[in-house]
Amino acid sequence: MKRLYLKELIKTQRGATMIFVAICIFVLVAFTALAVDIGHLFVAHNELQNAADAGALAGARFLYVNDGQAVNSGANQIAYDAAVANISDNTAVEVIASEVERGHWSFITKTFTPNETSLDPVDLWDAPWQDLDANLNFINAIRVRTRRQTTPVQSFFARIFGHQGFEQSAVAVAYIGFAGTLQPLEADMPIVICKEALLFGGSPTCSIGRMINSGSNVQTHQSGGWTDFNQDNPCSGGTNASTMKDLVISSCPGGGANPEPIIYGKDIATNGGQVQSAFDRFYNCFHGRSDIDKPLSMVLPVVTCPSNNIGTCEKVVGAVQVEVVWVTDGGNDPTYTNAPTQTSGWADSNPDGQIRWQNFVSHFGLQNVDGSPAPYAKKSIYFKPSCEYAEPTGVSGGENFGVLAKIPVLVN
Repeated sequence: MKRLYLKELIKTQRGATMIFVAICIFVLVAFTALAVDIGHLFVAHNELQNAADAGALAGARFLYVNDGQAVNSGANQIAYDAAVANISDNTAVEVIASEVERGHWSFITKTFTPNETSLDPVDLWDAPWQDLDANLNFINAIRVRTRRQTTPVQSFFARIFGHQGFEQSAVAVAYIGFAGTLQPLEADMPIVICKEALLFGGSPTCSIGRMINSGSNVQTHQSGGWTDFNQDNPCSGGTNASTMKDLVISSCPGGGANPEPIIYGKDIATNGGQVQSAFDRFYNCFHGRSDIDKPLSMVLPVVTCPSNNIGTCEKVVGAVQVEVVWVTDGGNDPTYTNAPTQTSGWADSNPDGQIRWQNFVSHFGLQNVDGSPAPYAKKSIYFKPSCEYAEPTGVSGGENFGVLAKIPVLVN
């Protein structure tokens, strides 16, 4: 009886062991199937996301036409074509045309709002960035959704459990904002403009001009300065006068001056004093032009200048297009003999140079930072921000100083 009982017990234990092993093998196969399929899905989804990213960036790259004067209704098609040109898991991605959208991206709410009807440009001047961020008619982004829906991503081991494939989708939003990082040769002169000289009540304005002057009174001078574009170690070595002089030569009367990118958010070497050799070249550049009756238009980096006092190391916060309307030389001119008589669509033949200067300053709205009319000073550069739409330039990321970026960035 005992032997029979032991035999039965052994059979029962063996059966339990076999069942346990079978369960373990089943669980192992299940986890293997899960791991393999999850890894496969991860790769396929990454490729699907890359397709959405490529489409959104391509569409945003051509979101504007005519130097930003209009929204490009064809940007959607560009985004669509770029997205469907990609594959996910060796299968063409699916893109529904209605899921390629132009619209507005808000950095405050982190949301995208589709808007296919607005094609008109938005005035970038005299508008606080909070107002632009809330303006749904400010078209600044493209959203693209890619799918693997009619052709789901095929499963491997999961088929054992009845799963033949998995539907997938990915979304990308590309934003094209204001110029921040400038690419090589996109800055026209080794000159920087102070952010504080461009903002009034927190908004940029093109109705008021400024002057760059190396005088010691920060209420009536500066508003900008010189730079050699050094961002490698800008706060220790100062600027190099010889380099700045050569950069003026290479960029006059127009064209790129910066040999390397100007990186948004990084410090750049600056000089608020007078760099005589660079100034002399710039003076000759301005007055030696055949079209002296027109302003000298330049794209320049914008930097922070607390109290309008530019130091030897300032932070890059964007880019601006300015129109230089006059440059005075180094000699004292107490009788205003060399005050302008004609420039930039303005003319005054009054023999009294002081009256000419007053009319000139009034016409261009040239002011000191204290609001008084800009004085007739030697070695000074008089400029006003351009009210015209500037050609998009640089990489998105800067603050609004009236220049849209050329290169978009992904925000979602």
